[in-house]
Amino acid sequence: MPEVLSQQEIDSLLSGIPIDTIDMGLDQEGKQDKEVINFDFRLPHRLSKNQLRTMQAIHENFAESLSSYLLARLQTSVGVTVTSVDQLFYSEYVLSVPSPSCLFIFRIVESEAAAIIEFSPQLAIALVSRLLGGISEPGQKARLITRIEQNIVRGIAQRTVADLQKAWKIIADLSFKMDRYESEGDFAQIAPTSEIVLLVSFEVSFGDQKFLMNICFPTFALEGVFAKLNIQYFSGMQALKSDSEWSRALLKKLRQTTVPVTGLLGLTTLTLRDLMSLQVGDVLRTNISMDSEVDIIIGGKTRFRGRPGISKSRMSVKVTKFVSEFAQEEKL
Repeated sequence: MPEVLSQQEIDSLLSGIPIDTIDMGLDQEGKQDKEVINFDFRLPHRLSKNQLRTMQAIHENFAESLSSYLLARLQTSVGVTVTSVDQLFYSEYVLSVPSPSCLFIFRIVESEAAAIIEFSPQLAIALVSRLLGGISEPGQKARLITRIEQNIVRGIAQRTVADLQKAWKIIADLSFKMDRYESEGDFAQIAPTSEIVLLVSFEVSFGDQKFLMNICFPTFALEGVFAKLNIQYFSGMQALKSDSEWSRALLKKLRQTTVPVTGLLGLTTLTLRDLMSLQVGDVLRTNISMDSEVDIIIGGKTRFRGRPGISKSRMSVKVTKFVSEFAQEEKL
């Protein structure tokens, strides 16, 4: 049993400590010169504000990539934006998950932990409807999605995991792998209820309709990564990507790229009878006269006009005029 000191014994011990050895955080005038921060023992934040800002920047890049993919798949205007980046107890997150829901659990291979991608039921139903050629009706009620709908949405979830992995490559070489589907938050169990998790919330919009999507990471699975997460590191990575040497190398490669160029000498129309009777030496009459300019086509569009001729014993076309995009539209 440890001995309990009486108040008199405590006072005697304190009286023996020189007062000048006690750092009270006060300056010479007796004013406090150190910032005092309230510490919440119930919710000890593991990530600093700078780290949270970096996480938001990473997931904004992910949101942009995902919106481009959904735009191509759904053939409609799609917007994906980050609405919040929070840290909370896993038990609090589970309580916020609606029932039924649409949860896809994926593995973080390096830490052997799991994370969650949550589509709201309305978003899952809207995705299925759009992918099958229908329209998403506003005001749909949440319901349990069927096994066929699960398989359809799983394809979107797998692409979401792939885009998320690419976004995280900026700061960490992590591998994400799709695991399973759950319809209830209580069955996911990716962390103890008292564990702090990182919750990134997104708003997915189809026209006037807006839906919710969440990504939940357990912080214990990413402790090594979080140690490197600060806004200076991320800014350094961004600056590295826009470095002038990198730009010059890219421009050098582009200059070596070959582009097919076609000089259209003229057009004409033939009947099938005339085409079958063509022989060597026959002359075809085109819609361009001898002294007219010809179209120079690059990438399927008329970019220049020029005059045909001979240069160093080779057939050539001399560029005489640039064709603007506006002129092309009027021609169409």
